[in-house]
Amino acid sequence: AIPAAVGQTWQFSAATVKSLWGMLTGTVSTKNLGGPVSIAQFAGSSASQGMVAFLSFLAMISISLGILNLLPVPVLDGGHLLMNSIEWVKGEPLSEITQQRFTQIGMVLVLTLMFFALWNDLLRAVGQ
Repeated sequence: AIPAAVGQTWQFSAATVKSLWGMLTGTVSTKNLGGPVSIAQFAGSSASQGMVAFLSFLAMISISLGILNLLPVPVLDGGHLLMNSIEWVKGEPLSEITQQRFTQIGMVLVLTLMFFALWNDLLRAVGQ
């Protein structure tokens, strides 16, 4: 079971990265992006299909969130890794103001993504 689980995790991770890249390059529609409403709907749908479907859905959500968390956006873990890498290359810590600016930019990016996903959910709910 472990090799199968690793294989499925790898495949879903690759598909998630391809989708994100496609949204950034414009080859995948950003209308595919879903927020809390979509997640709740899919959770309910998968739960009605049984425990295996629901657990599979939870695993997919967890993998997606893990990948998103590794993006080099300053308020996410990937952003912290990026800033630590910059400090390692520079040989000294980033200034306090630079860290604040990175954090502000990261917050704007994350909030924009959240509102965009919620907007998509609302548009789907009203049938557009």
